[in-house]
Amino acid sequence: MVDSPRILVVEDEATQRTLLVNYLTRQGFDATGVADGTAMRRALQRDEPMLILLDIGLPGEDGHSLARYLRESHPRVAIIMVTAAGDTVDRIIGLETGADDYIPKPFEPRELLARIRSVLRRSAPAPVASLGPRIRMGRRVLDLEHRVLLETDGTEERLTASEFELLKLFAENPNKPLNRDWLLEATSHREADSFDRAVDLRITRLRRKIEIDPAHPDAIRTVRGVGYVFVPPIG
Repeated sequence: MVDSPRILVVEDEATQRTLLVNYLTRQGFDATGVADGTAMRRALQRDEPMLILLDIGLPGEDGHSLARYLRESHPRVAIIMVTAAGDTVDRIIGLETGADDYIPKPFEPRELLARIRSVLRRSAPAPVASLGPRIRMGRRVLDLEHRVLLETDGTEERLTASEFELLKLFAENPNKPLNRDWLLEATSHREADSFDRAVDLRITRLRRKIEIDPAHPDAIRTVRGVGYVFVPPIG
């Protein structure tokens, strides 16, 4: 029997939290809910979930701070940020802190379900038959089997699901300009809308991780009017 994916709902509003947990449970997930960051940390100590549905507007320690904590301490956990409707700043900050996706309130349960399933698909390990197990990218090496970046001394840095998907796409398409909207659709499985900075923000994060000089990138270069291109190192 396959275990149901574990989801932790971090939402301070009790009625909303209960509704979300009950809905996700009916959809076949192992869902639990907590009200704040303190309870979230306790839950993580007991058992790490596959995904956290994280409300930004929490009392005390807000969702942005908790997302940064998760990326540092629990990098394998996928994050979907829940933002206020139309609040572009919250979405940008959420993606900068490493969230895999976002959904604005109020949202349709079916849309939430689709986004959760999309993020979980991207987070699941998958064999890569067409590529070698490791690809040199800038100053680091992408380990496709373990979904990590490697330093020359063997030190590992884990990647979020969306970061790994982007690097894998670049590795599969070297020296080929890739359209920004296509990258968003391929890695997030949703069409680009008026808020189209998701890919740009993830590229910025990845450049900090792989480029010798992120301000003057050599590995992932911008193609004006198109998107980005991965240029493998020579030699």
